[in-house]
Amino acid sequence: MKKIILAMAILSVGMTQAQQREKGTIELSPKIGFTISDFSGSGASDNDAVSSLSIGVGADYYLNNRWSIRSGLHYQTMGSDIDDTILGLSYLTIPLNVNWHFGKTRKWNLNFGPSVGFLTYAKLGDVDVKDTFNEVQVGLNVGIGYKFELTKKVSLLVDYQGMAGLSNATKDGNIKNNYGSLNVGAVFKL
Repeated sequence: MKKIILAMAILSVGMTQAQQREKGTIELSPKIGFTISDFSGSGASDNDAVSSLSIGVGADYYLNNRWSIRSGLHYQTMGSDIDDTILGLSYLTIPLNVNWHFGKTRKWNLNFGPSVGFLTYAKLGDVDVKDTFNEVQVGLNVGIGYKFELTKKVSLLVDYQGMAGLSNATKDGNIKNNYGSLNVGAVFKL
């Protein structure tokens, strides 16, 4: 019985150390998400939220076992339902977030920081309205996630990311994008 308890104790110590990363570790995280977005600001009073999919890949560079810098490239569709007509906006977004890994095994993470999005598409129904929108969007991101360890180098990630627009989406108005996205993906330790 003592041998079984000792073996379980050694195994549990090994498992608690498995997800902790050292300085210089890099992780890549391709993911897909379900997004809900809408507008805020004085020009956005009669709009409803719309849903879409987002895809992307993130990368974490670990500064130590608790902190990393997260960036990546994400294709995000935002917009709103205005009088039963969908205004769809698509962005290629690059976040630059600080990521805090917490919990006993550092499987939880909380990230925050700015992002820059580049407009690739803007349509109101079937009409191209890209000329009425700013080509660059700046936002403030915040997110929380959890990694389920599959092996020492591969994990499953579930996270929620939100963004509040800091810059105006339109060239001649006070409308900002906001979105929230529930994501799933894989994490690969390089």
